Amino acid sequence: MRTSTLLAVLILAGATSGKAAELVMLEQPGCVWCARFNAEIAPAWPKTEEGARAPLRRVDITEAWPEDLDHIQRERFTPTFILMDEGEEIGRLRGYAGDEFFWFSIDELIAKLP
Repeated sequence: MRTSTLLAVLILAGATSGKAAELVMLEQPGCVWCARFNAEIAPAWPKTEEGARAPLRRVDITEAWPEDLDHIQRERFTPTFILMDEGEEIGRLRGYAGDEFFWFSIDELIAKLP
């Protein structure tokens, strides 16, 4: 099996196990900073090393809160990005101030993953 294929299989296996790392994005309708993130970062995210380690999961804060996130602090400020690993919060980034700051900050968070 080719290395890239093996990596893809391992990533998919982790993503379906429910224990993989993920980047939870708290968003809401009408959030201009969420829209800016969606234009500048979201299309590239799954194609990056960071996106492979922590796929993006969106949570609309105006809808029912997901049961598997009941143990973490809720936010009213959007966007908020919460890095999770095996169901535990590693850290969070509140707001979106542009692509350079986002990549720098998210890389610091991802460096905390085991």
